[in-house]
Amino acid sequence: MRASTRRVLPRSRPFATAGLTAVALATLSLAACSGSGKGEGVRQEGAASSQPSQQGPGALPSESSGSSGSPQGGHTSQGKPAGEKNGDKNRPSGATPHGTQRAGTTHDPYAPENRVPCTASNTEVTAAPVPRPLNHMLLTITNTGSKMCDLTGYPVVKFEGAQSVPPVMENTKPQAVTSLPPGGKGYAGVILSAGDGSGGEGYTAQSLEIGFQGSDKMAEAALQAKGVHIDNSLRVTYWVTDSGDALS
Repeated sequence: MRASTRRVLPRSRPFATAGLTAVALATLSLAACSGSGKGEGVRQEGAASSQPSQQGPGALPSESSGSSGSPQGGHTSQGKPAGEKNGDKNRPSGATPHGTQRAGTTHDPYAPENRVPCTASNTEVTAAPVPRPLNHMLLTITNTGSKMCDLTGYPVVKFEGAQSVPPVMENTKPQAVTSLPPGGKGYAGVILSAGDGSGGEGYTAQSLEIGFQGSDKMAEAALQAKGVHIDNSLRVTYWVTDSGDALS
């Protein structure tokens, strides 16, 4: 009987299997390490990309920081130079640039610079006897000029043939100077004579001139055709704005 021959394989497979297993474990370990690193990198990249989204699309870092902080370069947020806005706010009401005044404010007729004295050149005076009180005459003066005029004191009354001007009655002095706007009228009273004859014989005057305080020029005031009788009791009142006050 023929003896069979069996081929005996080397027992190296267990070692090969163990080697493959070790290689596989090492590969898995490296893969895990590599995956962990990539994951961290993704998180960092995401955090970095989220920061610009808070500033708005397309905003540059310098623009974003400038808009959130104080204005730069001496300008306000509206683009005006710093201080210009405050200057407009503090500008006085009614004033225009360069310190000029609003139009019309210097045309006040009562302003001192727009007033002139009343004289024979800018007025017209009339004289008329009145029935009451007896022996009284009313002087009426009209401002014929274009500006407000002031009547200072009392009229300087000069009748034809009179040796002096009559004195003023101090109790008729007004509290303020009588002022006449253009076209305005003022008044003064004249006591011509005493009704009881205490003023002397007197005479009849045919003409009358009126003078003004501070001026040498006289204005003629026409009298009635028959003239007026005057005596030594002749007196005048201050210039006033009411005819009733002039004759009281």
